[in-house]
Amino acid sequence: MERTRVFFVDDHQVLTDALATLLADDPELHVVGHGTIRDPQLTGLVAVLQPDVITVDVAAADMEPGRLVERLLAAAPGARVVVLTAAHDPRQATDVARAGAAAWVSKQCSARYFVTVLTGVCRGEAFFPADLLGTVLHQLREDIGRARAHSRLLDVLTARECDVLTGMTAGWSSARIAAELFLSPHTVRSHIRAILSKLDVHSRLEAVQKVRAAGLAPPDGAAVIGLRDHRPASEVTHLPHR
Repeated sequence: MERTRVFFVDDHQVLTDALATLLADDPELHVVGHGTIRDPQLTGLVAVLQPDVITVDVAAADMEPGRLVERLLAAAPGARVVVLTAAHDPRQATDVARAGAAAWVSKQCSARYFVTVLTGVCRGEAFFPADLLGTVLHQLREDIGRARAHSRLLDVLTARECDVLTGMTAGWSSARIAAELFLSPHTVRSHIRAILSKLDVHSRLEAVQKVRAAGLAPPDGAAVIGLRDHRPASEVTHLPHR
């Protein structure tokens, strides 16, 4: 049977050495390496090794815990992330759960429990302390509620109106939306009027506020990057000269 490949991310060398020793004779687990949180080559190393499980202590990270988890999963998409930490923060636990972490484990846990977590996450199991789980589940349920509101909000709009709305939430002017989407200014104005009517608001500001409340706002306009390449023939406003 192929052993589960484990990679440790922790700034404490003594701890990672101890964990490696603990797992050295385990028939199901194999430590393939370790790195420090601040190592600029960390994600590159993870990408090369492609471990099955990554343990990480988010307490020492210079970024939001969820962002660190996302970076590790981007480097090894098939991996399971286990947060191994001395911290006990419901907000951070929720953050890493949203980002895709499968477990939150105390550094004070027993060796047997630690091994159970490492093998369990590869079977699709999740491990969070009981006193954190309630908060995590409550926040994730709220996320689902917002996602449903998001879906209902978009259901009333056409695909092109969604494109225009995305530009609005990014703070673009009507002229820029027209240029990015290869539409005429008149067409953009018509789409905006339709959006305001369908969302039951009276101004662009109210529309954007409603969109942000539903969790639809793109980060720094990132969601609209590339829209200029999406030009349906039915909406071309001019033809190039031959």
